Amino acid sequence: MITLPVVDLGAFRDGPPAARADAVRRFGDAFRVYGFATLAGHGVPRSLFADVFAEGARLFAMPDADKRRLMVPGSDGNRGYVPFGGERAVGAKVNDLKEFFHVGPERIRPEHAPYYQANVWPEDPALARFREVTLTLYGALEAVAHTALRALALYLDRDEGELVAMADGGNSVLRLIHYPSVPADAPRGAVRAAAHEDINLITLLAESTTGGLEVKTTEGTFVPVSSLEGQLVVNAGDMLQLLSGGRIRSTTHRVVNPTGANVPRYSVPFFTHPRPEVELVPGVRTHDFLTERLRAIAAG
Repeated sequence: MITLPVVDLGAFRDGPPAARADAVRRFGDAFRVYGFATLAGHGVPRSLFADVFAEGARLFAMPDADKRRLMVPGSDGNRGYVPFGGERAVGAKVNDLKEFFHVGPERIRPEHAPYYQANVWPEDPALARFREVTLTLYGALEAVAHTALRALALYLDRDEGELVAMADGGNSVLRLIHYPSVPADAPRGAVRAAAHEDINLITLLAESTTGGLEVKTTEGTFVPVSSLEGQLVVNAGDMLQLLSGGRIRSTTHRVVNPTGANVPRYSVPFFTHPRPEVELVPGVRTHDFLTERLRAIAAG
């Protein structure tokens, strides 16, 4: 099991120069070696995560027909509900054993209207707080992501605000994931989330309701990831790997099936994206890169 390096975002945000420099070094070195780290001092209350997990459980308990009415055609699965088995990792032979729901930015700049879809919200009275709590967590995690990007920019010898300027107004998404108990008739080789790399700049991941996350080491083996209560796991995505010229790794990871009790798993990652017009490398715009990758992982 890997115990990931801990980065104190509070020390970076509010500490003296030496503490800020240490946080930058620890963060960048962790991403360079593992592509992953854990964040302490992020300031997001655990009660907010608990509220979102509870709302997500209510959403996924809805009848299938009601959930499917929350699908957003033309969004490539980047808004609203995606049914069980609706995603397949690039190179995988079978679909993932999960369903999920995407929340994007609620306020869209006029110039981004052609690229972004509006959010959809459940109308069930039992989910009256769903919109409020998910948007509250969206805003909180976006703020954490921007602080993390400031530290990473300094590690990459860039202006502290450069990566934040790219992400401000970006098409970031909060994903509520439900991995049901593994079905008895699941296809051979199917897992909750097959080995993949994230598309985006960075991903923030709250504590899941049960384990299963594994990271691929430089030796080519998968090992479980551990973190302490209240910490966020953060990892680099392909967009950051491109922007850093490969200095920061986008690491392969997966979510394996339970080996003990066959219990459901809930997870809430936040995927941080740049604005659609940002060039990751010359000639490669964020919107085009994202669209291509989303279509590649949509299950047929």
